[in-house]
Amino acid sequence: MSLTAGFALCGSFCTIERVLAVMERMAQEGWTLVPIVSETVFTQDTRFGKAKDTLDHITHICGRKPLHTLQEVEPIGPRQMLDVLIIAPCTGSTLARLAHGLSDTPVSLAAKSQLRVERPVVLAVSSNDALAASAPNIAALLNRKHYYFVSMRQDAPHTKPRSLVAVMENIPETAKAAVEGRQHQPIFL
Repeated sequence: MSLTAGFALCGSFCTIERVLAVMERMAQEGWTLVPIVSETVFTQDTRFGKAKDTLDHITHICGRKPLHTLQEVEPIGPRQMLDVLIIAPCTGSTLARLAHGLSDTPVSLAAKSQLRVERPVVLAVSSNDALAASAPNIAALLNRKHYYFVSMRQDAPHTKPRSLVAVMENIPETAKAAVEGRQHQPIFL
């Protein structure tokens, strides 16, 4: 079965390399990938790399340039462009937008557009405050239809006790399960 996944990247720059490796694996496995990036990923150079290099890498993997404007992502739902939308890494800011129904960024509008036609959205959390300020947003989304979570764990419990990061390598299995209407287990490791 050939699946089309939207792959939306947010600005948790420390996990983007791991996400790109998963994207490469999925492309090799035959997934059609439609890349989407947040404004932060599209514009910000960081200690983890330059925006242009990240965008070029994404374009190389997916064979197309990332969508990065509201106008570009709005048709996702009405045109039923995706079997599944994956948001990885999904930051605390994006969790808050999704939990509160805000669609003011390319990533959050892509999710709203996907949900509009009752299709799954997979979240791969990467947030230093996931067990603090973002915890209520995770709880709210766990309770909503069509949201699915990639397994996550504390990444550095002794130095960052409130931080959670998804096991990015579990994205493909979680996405396949979401297309079938199932939550891949376990959610918390």
